[in-house]
Amino acid sequence: MTTPATTDRPRRICLDARDNVAIVVNSGGLKKGTVFDDGLTLVDDVPQGHKVTLSDVAVGEAVIRYGEILGHAVRPLPKGSWVDEFAIELPEAPALETLPLATRPAPKHEPLEGFTFMGYRNADGSVGTRNILAISESVQCVAGVVDHVVAIIRETLLPKYPNVDDVVGLGHVYGCGVAINAPAAIVPIRTLQNLAQNPNFGGEVLVIGLGCEKLQPERLMPNLSKEDAAANILSLQDERFVGFQAMVDGILEMAEARLKVLNQRRREPCPASALVVGVQCGGSDAFSGVTANPAVGYAADLIVRAGGTVMFSEVTEVRDAVHLLTPRCATEEVGRAMLREMAWYDRYLASGETDRAANPSPGNKKGGLANVVEKALGSIIKSGSSQIGAVLAPGERAVTKGLIYAATPASDFVCGTLQLASGMTVQVFTTGRGTPYGLAAAPVIKVATRTDLAKRWHDLMDIDAGTIATGHETVEEVGWRIFREILDVASGKKPWSDRWGLRNSLALFNPAPVT
Repeated sequence: MTTPATTDRPRRICLDARDNVAIVVNSGGLKKGTVFDDGLTLVDDVPQGHKVTLSDVAVGEAVIRYGEILGHAVRPLPKGSWVDEFAIELPEAPALETLPLATRPAPKHEPLEGFTFMGYRNADGSVGTRNILAISESVQCVAGVVDHVVAIIRETLLPKYPNVDDVVGLGHVYGCGVAINAPAAIVPIRTLQNLAQNPNFGGEVLVIGLGCEKLQPERLMPNLSKEDAAANILSLQDERFVGFQAMVDGILEMAEARLKVLNQRRREPCPASALVVGVQCGGSDAFSGVTANPAVGYAADLIVRAGGTVMFSEVTEVRDAVHLLTPRCATEEVGRAMLREMAWYDRYLASGETDRAANPSPGNKKGGLANVVEKALGSIIKSGSSQIGAVLAPGERAVTKGLIYAATPASDFVCGTLQLASGMTVQVFTTGRGTPYGLAAAPVIKVATRTDLAKRWHDLMDIDAGTIATGHETVEEVGWRIFREILDVASGKKPWSDRWGLRNSLALFNPAPVT
């Protein structure tokens, strides 16, 4: 463990010997005229997490953090200057055509054996961390009915089936009024198909349709036999329903049949190799790439060493650091798949007359992230150091173990939805600015990048990684804490978002036209 720093001494963090900037650690930032132990004197007030120049930076000269170029100075930046978002010109994104593919040997990690969690085994070999009845929708038209029925099930039926954790409606705004046969429509359609297969639902999913929609409910469960479809799919326009109450009663009857099956499931010891963990960041700040994300990356390596699955995502928060990832791909084919997803998203953004520069939020910038390059360099650290064994297009289901890149937009809600479709059963979510984000279908462990946030939001943050910045813990120590927390939460422990019942709505990614 490193020696903890005192709270009053001016402190900064420089991550690479090539860096010509460092970030200020002190809570509340530091004032102009502050002198560091080595004599560096601030010529500006510098907020916490923001960058200060370690040497004079001339106009046009590279500003370097993580040993990488964040951009080029648009004005002279004397030594000790605050480097805000307006001081740097965004560079071009890395050209995809010339990136090295699969050139870095796999790290020589020892296998990690003997770690288990208490999970729910499924017939298809997957393992859930929760035992949930899911009710899917083929079209948004039925959302109000599903919400109404879910409330009834939660109040009147769930108490009869104590081994079922919850009932969840898989609501969305898709299904009709859309170009259902457009090539890009495969994204929302396969997302809904694969959401129904999430291991936390135990294979007992109902689908509620209207009857006249473009996305017919049978298409959401294409592998069902005609008999199973009749038991799992209900259309409200079916002529046997006379009145609204008849529809409700029909859904309740089907739901109770599924609850009886789910109630027979029990947690049992499962190897850590059965874990499918999604990692994501939201409300990021300059500490994200210093504390929480490196610790999550260390935990990700532990899961991979144990034989489990980790997926990282967020295309726009990978694009400017993709040159650091393609060498880590296990094969050239995997590398080309990653480039395919980067290029696809470049075209998607261009079709909307924008680019990746639109990504950072006001909160990101207030937290010290000057641009998307800096954000991306801190984001990819969540992936750890393992080889990337597979790349998934948005909404595809993971079929391999190890480290996976699951392409998604950077939006917290869209990314969470797509990771659920890819088979995620527990998520680790890092934040520097703070967010009460949670998912109904899988538990979310929230990791604070700063101790200030962890203390202020003491009943929303599950793990404080800010101890890395203050020197009270190492990345490895916090990484092990996260790993053990994943095992505990996968075994049924409730993170704060679950204890409060905080659940963000699902958000489908639909790049296809709406008619």
